[in-house]
Amino acid sequence: MISFLRLPHVMEKTGIGRSSIYAKVRDGSFPKPIKLSTRMIGWIEADIDAWQQKCIAKARGKAA
Repeated sequence: MISFLRLPHVMEKTGIGRSSIYAKVRDGSFPKPIKLSTRMIGWIEADIDAWQQKCIAKARGKAA
């Protein structure tokens, strides 16, 4: 089952602030959100989980 996370939950889960998330999306270092409706976006939870695992691997000196 696919779960979508809205921005406040992404911020809580990653510990990253709103402007930093959007800056990372722009530079390609963070998963892009998807449009859920005309006025709503969200992130796929599995994409956020994978991004976190990649950060952990990088911090530990392992290839992602």
